[in-house]
Amino acid sequence: MKVDVRIDPACAETTVTVTAPRMTDEIEALLRLLAQKPEAKLPGFRNGEAERLDPADILRVYAGGGKVYAVTERGEFELRMRLYEAERRLEGGSFARISNAEIVNLDRVQAFDLRLSGTILVRFCDGTVTYASRRYVAALKKILGIRGKGK
Repeated sequence: MKVDVRIDPACAETTVTVTAPRMTDEIEALLRLLAQKPEAKLPGFRNGEAERLDPADILRVYAGGGKVYAVTERGEFELRMRLYEAERRLEGGSFARISNAEIVNLDRVQAFDLRLSGTILVRFCDGTVTYASRRYVAALKKILGIRGKGK
């Protein structure tokens, strides 16, 4: 891939142009990367204290018992927002929804076990596991670039 950068002080807005003979996986990945917004820190609450959570430290975000939690290697924090609001704040990064109640940080996943029928076991770097619901398996496989049955 050839990269050409032109600096023009008269330019009012940065413009990126991609020229290619056809759309490829590499170009799609590049476009996704260019479309990413910087990840904002999320306010997490634990033991009466608030902390700013770096999205890179979050393993997963899930809803349970009417509340939303972010899990890090340092423990679990309550997020005072709805799951869809957390998802919106984290979109464009490495997060993917795996069920109606859970979002995972793909960068913190150690492995995806595809041997289970109709679901995917997600194993995190800290050894904990969760499962993608059947409804989200196809979308997760697409994000991961997995084709076919994955066995």
